[in-house]
Amino acid sequence: MRRDYGRQIPCEWQAMSRVFSALGDEHRQRILLLFEGGERLNVGQIAEVATLARSTVSHHLKTLREAEVLRSEKVGKEVFFWVNTPFLEECLGNVLRYLQESA
Repeated sequence: MRRDYGRQIPCEWQAMSRVFSALGDEHRQRILLLFEGGERLNVGQIAEVATLARSTVSHHLKTLREAEVLRSEKVGKEVFFWVNTPFLEECLGNVLRYLQESA
């Protein structure tokens, strides 16, 4: 055992915990999979193809945004969302590096 992580996880892993929690829900995974590279979608566009009510979609989008999985911008009355690719690459890269170096 290299370090005692039983009490505290490394700083670079703390954001990852929020990402994994947010993506632990199947509906949020489906929402994430709706986005194509560089695409921006609003709540209405997502709700059209989701099997969820618009208010439920909004709740899931809020969770994804708070976990920094998605970014958002308000344009007029609409809020557009897109995948926060650099952040996810960093978080998931930390996991991959750990597995390559330690597991």
